[in-house]
Amino acid sequence: MPPLNLDILDDDTKSAEKGYDGPMNAIYNVPVDVQVVLGRTSMLVAQLLKLGRGAVLELERKVDEPVEVLVNHRLVARGEVVIVEDQRLGVTLTEIVRTDLDLD
Repeated sequence: MPPLNLDILDDDTKSAEKGYDGPMNAIYNVPVDVQVVLGRTSMLVAQLLKLGRGAVLELERKVDEPVEVLVNHRLVARGEVVIVEDQRLGVTLTEIVRTDLDLD
């Protein structure tokens, strides 16, 4: 099977904004789960049960390390946490992770 050509998505995005019903338009309304992972840790169930309000979990990531951006539980990018309007958090993408798509 030939590799999927993702270059056409940019043109279809512009077409979708204009209401054009292009060949890739069907996927624009498919929901995806996007997660930003600040860090991870592991602990015993006994330790977990002792946690209470104000407990601090130490993560296996340093302050200056990029966070991971997952789409449908797959790593797609890394980035930096930023503060946006109204004191909300956001992520500036600094690296797009390219993986070979296994469509077999």
